[in-house]
Amino acid sequence: MSDSMTQMLDRAFGHPRGLLGRLGGAMMAHGNAATERHLVKLAKLGGEDTVLVVGPGPGVGLAAAAKAARRTVGVDPSEEMLARCRDRCHDLIASGAAELRHGTAEDHGQPDESADAVLTVNNVQLWPDRAAAFRALRRALRPGGRILVSAHDKWLPVSRHELGDELVAAGFTDVQTWTWDPPGRSASLAAQLRAVRPPESTP
Repeated sequence: MSDSMTQMLDRAFGHPRGLLGRLGGAMMAHGNAATERHLVKLAKLGGEDTVLVVGPGPGVGLAAAAKAARRTVGVDPSEEMLARCRDRCHDLIASGAAELRHGTAEDHGQPDESADAVLTVNNVQLWPDRAAAFRALRRALRPGGRILVSAHDKWLPVSRHELGDELVAAGFTDVQTWTWDPPGRSASLAAQLRAVRPPESTP
């Protein structure tokens, strides 16, 4: 792939910005919607839960999580995506059910042991240091909290089983991994994982 094409894809999907970022956001809102809502359903969120959404993009999954949980925090490195997310989730943000901040998986700003669930869709393949990110997300979870990850299987830098091993290395247990075929002709197979921060664990 040429450098110019790589840069275009990064502006549209990797680190969305400008016109390409807006176009990429619209495509993500449409193409990822079913997966976002599916992951929220799998998380089995309760009315007292605090949820950290890493890379909420245009906000479809964040809105679904905020309607099911007590408080939902979205962190994204793209100002373009944060703006789109604010537009979609305006009422939820105004009510205090949702919050947005600039951040990454590794530098999310969530206090230690303050979240019950971490959700991320089509984002893990962009993290420059997955090991550090998984450790940081584990610290954000309360003991017994869970992380759910979904990504296009064909774009993963490693197999989903290797991602599971990385979660174990970061201190997670009860790792499960599977594939899910989202509805729609243009949707691609999703690799999904679920893991738990052990109930009795230290940061």
